[in-house]
Amino acid sequence: MTSTQPQAIASQVKLTHSLPPLENGDRLIRPEFERRYHAMPDIKKAELIEGVVYMASPLRFRSHAEPHGDLIGWLWTYKIATPQVQMGIEPTVRLDLDNEPQPDGVLLISPENGGQSTLDEQGYIQGAPELVAEIAASSAAIDLGDKKRAYRRNGVKEYIIWQVFDEKIEWFRLEDGDYVSVLPDEQGIIRSQVFPGLGLDIPNLIQGNMQQVLTILQQGISSPEHQGFVQVLGEDSAESSPNA
Repeated sequence: MTSTQPQAIASQVKLTHSLPPLENGDRLIRPEFERRYHAMPDIKKAELIEGVVYMASPLRFRSHAEPHGDLIGWLWTYKIATPQVQMGIEPTVRLDLDNEPQPDGVLLISPENGGQSTLDEQGYIQGAPELVAEIAASSAAIDLGDKKRAYRRNGVKEYIIWQVFDEKIEWFRLEDGDYVSVLPDEQGIIRSQVFPGLGLDIPNLIQGNMQQVLTILQQGISSPEHQGFVQVLGEDSAESSPNA
């Protein structure tokens, strides 16, 4: 019996060579973007934003990797205290025909509990997560421009941008179809409306004082508002169960 493996390899090589390479600045729609992306496994991160391809540059530690880790630590701490809330790092998000970003972090409510996004048959996020967070070092213009418009139009309810070089964190909330900037209180803290108990100590996060950042978050997690949110999520989960 002749093995079909060499034929399959040859077919894959032929497919790869028949596709143009994915390059920065290409103007594509999502199906073509995905075909080229999948054919180039060496590419670590590429995004389609308003029909334009953006490919990530090598990431510096202090201006991206370290703040990214701190931001994810904050989101993860909230996630483990809040059942039915999910958190992801750089997931592929299929927003619409012209937009497939890979946000630095997302927080979403599971669809069984009334969340607005789902996981499609391939395991990708389909639709808008409730909260998206981006680290904007050299990409500030994109994150505050086309990407922000794409998130707004598709219904991302809260959008956090950490502009590392400017030592600035902006938090946008979707109201009446547009983003409004949320200002911190007198202590420099912003609290989510979508995720009760999720409070961010802006000055201390910028300074890298994660102990204080997590202290403020723990206070929110211990609040009656967060406990009520967890209870509601649990009730929604029970109602959506097939055996309910």
